[in-house]
This record gives sequence, structure tokens and C-alpha cells, in this order.
Amino acid sequence: MSAGKGITRRGAIGGALAGAAFLGSPAIGAAAGQSDPRALNYRGVIDRGTPAFRGIRYARAQRFDRPIREPLPDSETPATQFGPLCPQRNPMTPEISEDCLFLNIWSPDPRPDVRRPVMVYFHGGAYNWGSVTDPITQGPHLAAEGDVVVVSVNHRINLFGYGWLSPFGERFIHSGNAGQLDLICALEWIRDHIGAFGGDPGRVMVFGQSGGGAKIATLMAMPEASGLFHSAATMSGQQVTAQGPSNALQRTRALMSELGLGENDAAALLTLPYERLVEGLSAIDPVLGGGIYFGPVLDMVHLHRHPFWPDAAPQSLQLPMILGNTSDETRAFIRPDGPVVQGLDWSNIAQRLAPQIKIDLRPDWVVSQYRSQFPQWSAEEVFYAATTAGRSWPGQVIEADRRAEAGARATWVYQLDRESPLDPGRGAAHTDDLPYVFGTLDAPGSYSGTDKRAREISETMIAAFAGMAHKGRPGLTRWSSYELPSRDTLFIGQDRTELRSDPRQWERELWATGPYIQPGS
Repeated sequence: MSAGKGITRRGAIGGALAGAAFLGSPAIGAAAGQSDPRALNYRGVIDRGTPAFRGIRYARAQRFDRPIREPLPDSETPATQFGPLCPQRNPMTPEISEDCLFLNIWSPDPRPDVRRPVMVYFHGGAYNWGSVTDPITQGPHLAAEGDVVVVSVNHRINLFGYGWLSPFGERFIHSGNAGQLDLICALEWIRDHIGAFGGDPGRVMVFGQSGGGAKIATLMAMPEASGLFHSAATMSGQQVTAQGPSNALQRTRALMSELGLGENDAAALLTLPYERLVEGLSAIDPVLGGGIYFGPVLDMVHLHRHPFWPDAAPQSLQLPMILGNTSDETRAFIRPDGPVVQGLDWSNIAQRLAPQIKIDLRPDWVVSQYRSQFPQWSAEEVFYAATTAGRSWPGQVIEADRRAEAGARATWVYQLDRESPLDPGRGAAHTDDLPYVFGTLDAPGSYSGTDKRAREISETMIAAFAGMAHKGRPGLTRWSSYELPSRDTLFIGQDRTELRSDPRQWERELWATGPYIQPGS
């Protein structure tokens, strides 16, 4: 990250950025347009050519409780460094703290009289880890090229944000969805103050990848989030059903057992150092096996229904939405050189496939269907196609179909099919669309490359996403919306980007043979 040249909010208003071009915006209500003048007190930096304000506190929170909005500063306040991450295992940066409710802003022209649309990014990490400091998802390029204000939000995750403790007493009533309440609190802060940074509170788009997309799907069913954003995009992140309270309680008790606590000794979780609680995250998940999962809970306090079951939540049907996935999702987390794939052949593929899919079909039957349909494919190709289509992709199909069935305002679907030029064995894997959207092709950790095709895809995806923020529809003229039965999908391939109707029809119909169970629910 670049420390950049220091700037003040008042300095920018005084003419430091007077030559910047900007777009107007539609009229908004007086309340939405007014901003507390104390928001002008933040001192930011120039980050790769774009004014940036990092580490702005939006709230504070007691452990497991709902967040409380933080007053704006009365005097000049530095906003030059990212805030700490929520405690987690193997964090991306060493700065972690329970005091982690900070957001970051990149604005091409941070003056109060400018009204650019706002794109708010929620990071991934399956609710259990993740970071807004990832170089791939920092916002200077997207802000400049998309002519938008970009905001990224840090919030509580894992046990701190989604541990279900409500059965242990009234003091824990907000647990289970505290992380979601953090995001709602951040969106309220944006509504009230983003105007001071050149943003339009009447045009707020939320977007997120993986767990970040799932958080958005969940917000779309939470009454407290209604009206706080006006469009949405999810990238390989779906939440058809939330975590049930029974499974959530099993997970909390598994963590307590890992810490040596009794199954009803929840009060101890209020006083143990956060480092000890992080140690408890090494517990085995009693429902899924493997690492313990925490996620939003159907608590009937803040979340009263599942996001996309039995239908799409009515409160969000008026929101335009982009849904995207990659064609080789599971190649990102089931490595070809790892124990699951090493030595894979036709004699053992069914056995290795079984624990990786989330639709309960006979794995040997699934393999036989793929071999009949794609006789030229190797066992490895069948394995990755089946794990992607039977694990990571069905949620997107369900969400897009449910919106179409309910007559929702338009939905657009894309599939990234371009394999990484840096690691062809990776294919087009989970997270690989991120650098294209953020314009961070050369960032550490990016698999996109920086060749001509990578730049073309990035221009396309920035136009699409920023267009949604600007006008409520992707900024591409040839991307038609997703409707039934055509299921038009923007196919982003090795050599071209084109619209295809139901491009994975055979796989979609195969996996529709059985019901999809949301992992963790």
C-alpha cells in the first residue's frame, strides 16, 4: 500500500482538486443530502492517484452485542492507515483487535458538492476470516476508472460476529448476527456521511465476493437493512438459507468444549481474552466436519426468514442485482497437488467426490453421467467440474431463478471462464474475478496477468459493475437480464466475452435431481 501524500478534507474543498471532472446526480431528499460538517475533519492520503481515507471508525461494540455508532471527530483526525482486523486464525496482517469497526473510502473528488455513486465492498472469508487490507480489493483504480466512491468495510466475524449465544440469556440477544449488524451500522454511517466525501447516499451499491456476497444475500432478507442500498452484486457468494439455531448452538458448544468450558458456561466467553477465543476456532465443526463454521442465524430477532428459501425475500425484489461465479470454483481450495486430488483416477474418484459435494446424489452415478456426457475428460476434469457444480454453483442458480420467478427487478448473471495465464492448472477459480473488478491486475496474489485480454476483461467488468452503481443496470449494452427459461449469462472466456443462454444447462439439470443444502445451515 502507498502511504501517499497527506491531504485534508478541507484542503480538497479549498481547491486542491478543483480541476477534477465529475458527474451530477439526481436530486435526493434533504435529510440524505445533509452531512455533519465534522466529517470534513478526516485527513487522508493520495493512494495511487486517488484520494483515500483509511481506518475511519464507524462504531464500537461490546463483545457479542450490537454496534453503537461512533460520533464524528471534533478536530482534525488522521485517516491514513487501515484499522485492525477482527481476531481470526492466520490473519492477513498482524494488526488484530476486537475494536475493529472501521471503514475505508476512495473518492476521485472528495468534495461535498459532488455526487458520485457509492460502491461498498464486503470482504470474503466464509464469515470466519478475511480482510479489507488485501491488495487485490483496495479501491483506488476502481474509484478512478469507474467514476465512483469505493468503500470497504471491516466488521466482526467468526465467533465474535456470528457465534450463537442467545439461548444463554438476554445479554446475548444480538449474537448470531452481530457481524450483520456491523454491516448495517456501516451502511447507516455511509447514508449519513458519504456526501462529505463526494458520494451520493441515494445511489449505494453493495458488492462482495464469496462470504462477502453471502453477507449481502443475507442483508437482502434483514428488515433493518431495507433502504440502505439500492443495487447489489455478489461474486461466488450465495446464502440460500441461514444457519439454523440448533446447528448454531452445537457449534458454539463445540467451541466451548475446545476451550475446556462446560456446555452452559457461556458467561466465561465474555471475559476470556480474545486470543483464547481464537484458539477455540480450531474446534471441529459438529455438523460439517472440518474447521468450525459460524454464519448468520435465523434468530427471529434480526433475521426472520431465510434469504432465498422458499423464495426470494420480498423486501429486496425491487433491487437490481448482478450474480456471478467462476467455472472452476473449487480449484482455488482443493489443490491439484493436495491429498484429495493426488493419485485421483477412475477407481477412487467417487469416494473422493462424495465429501466434496453438497447435493446428496450417488457419487458413482454422478461420475458415470459426466463420463457419458464428456467422454474426453480426465478424472481430474470430472472431479473439478462436479465439485464446482455440486457445491459452489447451485446457490447462484437458485438465487437467480427465485428472483426471476418472483418477478424481481432485473437480475444479470455472469460466468468467468478465462483460466489464469499465470497458473493454467488453476483454471478460472474462486476469487479470480476480483482483480478484474477492482482493476488490480498486478497486485500481489492476483492470478489474472496483465496482458491485453486481462485488461479487456477488467475494462468490461468495471464498466458492468460501475454502471450498476451509476444507473441501476450494468454498463454494457449487450448484457441482457436473466429470465426464465432463457437464463442469459455473460460468458467471459479466453478470447471473447459473449452472451449465452443457459450455458451449463446439462449440469444444472443433473444437479437439480436432488435438493441443495446450504453448507452450514
